[in-house]
Amino acid sequence: MNPFDDEYFMKKALQEAQTAFDKGEVPVGAVIVLKDQIIARAHNLTETLNDVTAHAEMQAYTSASDFLGGKYLKDCILYVTLEPCQMCAGASYWAQIGKIVYGAREPKLGFSVLETKLHPKTKVISGVLEEECGLLLKRFFVEKRNLN
Repeated sequence: MNPFDDEYFMKKALQEAQTAFDKGEVPVGAVIVLKDQIIARAHNLTETLNDVTAHAEMQAYTSASDFLGGKYLKDCILYVTLEPCQMCAGASYWAQIGKIVYGAREPKLGFSVLETKLHPKTKVISGVLEEECGLLLKRFFVEKRNLN
């Protein structure tokens, strides 16, 4: 049995989400994997960078492309704690990411609800560690509401 399964890598993405949480960012984390090796780690930086495009996935795509020396991520897997939004799903199309694995669903702004097209060869797996991913997000927003 391969110890480097979807849950293993989602736990790594959750570590990134915790880093975002600790910085006061919406706690979404992402890792990009190639042949069981993490080649990119990222988390939301929209507040830190004052940039609405600085989502975890976007940061991870850039980092993975830098690592590979090219813009296409055909053989890579994106693990992300929250279902990608329309922007991040659109970027995955252009990066031609091989597979997207996400944890918590995004019932209002997720790519599946908005029917955003992915690259035809991109595979999707949803609900990996969904409860853990969702709990961190819920905790963040509950604490944020209680501070205001």
